[in-house]
Amino acid sequence: MKILAAWIGTADLRGPTAADASDIGPIAQALSARTFDRILLLANQDAAALKVFTKWLKLRTDADVQVIRTELSSPTNFGEIYRAVVDALSEAQKETDGSAKFTFHLSPGTPAMAAVWVLLGKTRFPAEFLESSRQQGVKTAEVPFDISAELLPTLFESADRKLIAQSGEQASGEARFGDIVYRGTEMSRLISKAKKAALRTLPVLIEGESGTGKELLAKAIANEGVRKGKPFRVINCGAIPSELLESELFGHEKGSFTGAARDRAGYFEEADGGTLFLDEIGELPLAAQVKLLRVLQESEVTRIGSSKARKIDVRIIAATNRDLSEEVKLGRFREDLFYRLAVAVLKIPPLRQRDSDLGLLIDALLKRVNAESAEEPGYMHKKLSAGAKNLLMRHTWPGNVRELQNTLRRAAVWSEGTTITEADIKESMLPNQSASKENKFLPVSGGLDLQSVMAETARHYLLAALEESDGNKRKAAALLGLPSYQTFSNWFDRYCD
Repeated sequence: MKILAAWIGTADLRGPTAADASDIGPIAQALSARTFDRILLLANQDAAALKVFTKWLKLRTDADVQVIRTELSSPTNFGEIYRAVVDALSEAQKETDGSAKFTFHLSPGTPAMAAVWVLLGKTRFPAEFLESSRQQGVKTAEVPFDISAELLPTLFESADRKLIAQSGEQASGEARFGDIVYRGTEMSRLISKAKKAALRTLPVLIEGESGTGKELLAKAIANEGVRKGKPFRVINCGAIPSELLESELFGHEKGSFTGAARDRAGYFEEADGGTLFLDEIGELPLAAQVKLLRVLQESEVTRIGSSKARKIDVRIIAATNRDLSEEVKLGRFREDLFYRLAVAVLKIPPLRQRDSDLGLLIDALLKRVNAESAEEPGYMHKKLSAGAKNLLMRHTWPGNVRELQNTLRRAAVWSEGTTITEADIKESMLPNQSASKENKFLPVSGGLDLQSVMAETARHYLLAALEESDGNKRKAAALLGLPSYQTFSNWFDRYCD
């Protein structure tokens, strides 16, 4: 079915009263020169004017005419225009069972509307472009895709800012234990201990490599613990200059040092009654460690420039990517502070030690990437090919969960179409990710649940084959070397239900 899609412009609405046949507007002009089965028009003008125009236009064509009125805060609002067009075209595809052949008219409407037609016509909804004028009539518009770099810069600005922010993002302030993706026994034990710690007010020390999710775990403890709903403050001990650290932690009085233009409460006071998360506590200078210990022992802080101590009630959760017990031996961390913090110790394993969680994490993180990008211009929902997922499964991920998620984000940007290929993953990996796991087999020295490992392996490849074959069990069976779709079904029922 041939469908002409366009926004109704001001010139089109003047068509019914035009004295000159050349002033009937771009849409009517196109219908005089081309034949279509259906006319799909979007508009944000007055309903009465649209009714007159629609009645007049139907007299000029045998095609079915559909006008969709949508509210726009501005005729140049890219986001609103984009969503309205995608909704209309998606519905048209659905109604025609995918047989729609689109032609987008670029002349009617605003430049922002034309820009969205170009973007979608070159990506998600392949289409021919039309343009028309009084002087040159109706003609096909040749629009190279590279023109989008100049034509659509503002359309991608918010999406790009969002991607940059997400690449180094912090855990959501509303994080819960249910947001932590895991399946393996080691993570199950860790979460079980964390839930017990959440019900107490004792200090917690979280150890783990960068990118393992220490802040996510800390926020889950705070949000599901006895102090849920109370203040939660985060301070990165390694990111604040040493000369400002005391002021940040404990506050200062106006005039106490150069630049102290007003009184300021420190993080301890701001977190009073709630939780203070001291991230990268191992980076704290020794001088600051002494003062922190005193605050923890006495439950009070004294602002710089003041002699008045303020009582505080703060629960401490600290995190580090260092081995603090080793730091104590080396004299870089105070032993008395270490034992004050390490009442409940939670060690998050690196991703390379979470083989049984990796497949589940990949699926969950890709789902998150799709959700985050759903409203970005031209974005298509992504899935992983079997080869792409296998490549992800074979890597050591030195940057842990954060590195995996950023790789998936890059792959979603680079990939063409709806499937992320193995080549897309390779291009999205950073240089330090290039080494595959030398040995995918787990050590047996500490004991091993072989049936669980076999079940996890079977589950991964069965689901990957089914996804790769778009749900066709015969094709999935062939991909896995199984003799029939019935064998595949039996395996699937055994390991995936």
